[in-house]
Amino acid sequence: MIIELLYPSISALYGEKGNIDYLKLSFKDATFIETDLNTTPYFVNHSVDFIFMGPTTERFQKIIIDKLLPYKERIIELINHNTYFLITGNALEIFGSYIIEDNGNRVNALDLFPFYSKQDLMHRFNSYVLAEYNGYEFVGFKSQFTRVYPTAELPVWLNVKRGIGFNKDLDPEGIKFHNFYGTHCLGPILVMNPMFTKELFNQLGYTFNMIPFEDDLIKAFKKRVLEFKDEKLINYP
Repeated sequence: MIIELLYPSISALYGEKGNIDYLKLSFKDATFIETDLNTTPYFVNHSVDFIFMGPTTERFQKIIIDKLLPYKERIIELINHNTYFLITGNALEIFGSYIIEDNGNRVNALDLFPFYSKQDLMHRFNSYVLAEYNGYEFVGFKSQFTRVYPTAELPVWLNVKRGIGFNKDLDPEGIKFHNFYGTHCLGPILVMNPMFTKELFNQLGYTFNMIPFEDDLIKAFKKRVLEFKDEKLINYP
């Protein structure tokens, strides 16, 4: 299996490097390609099984968009042919239509999904998220300067039960299209959501009965769900 990590030196903020570490721990025989800003992405000329990119800074967001725009059609091809993507934090905004910066400037993105993001750099939004997906619960954190505004119907991944979704008026959160999973939620997602992770890994051909530290991850997950449901413990904005 080939796993490509897009720009990991700048796109794994807020502890999202934990997703990379967990992938490497779980798929020890896989080939990991770590693509940097000066390298043509491996997926452009080769087949890959899984692509991961995590959150970055607002400045690097624009640089990454410029780097990936020449390969937009290839990315569409990969998504349509069911290559797995996991995109977390503000990396998801790179796949939207455009970003409205705090100064009102519009930055065109890859325009793969019909939404735009609007920055408010004077107000960082932090939140716990308790959501539901495919019949089971999902947890995460948010730490972002943006809100998401769909311009057409989106293929939604998560239905938020507590916390805020795309924006304060929309409970849906994240995008799932074919095997593309994208969310503003942080975690690391793979560590915090063992049921989702096990399902994903099995689809990728994981051959072991249990994912690493599965029992401990499930215990932590169940405890976190109870905490996120307790209004006395969690103060949502």
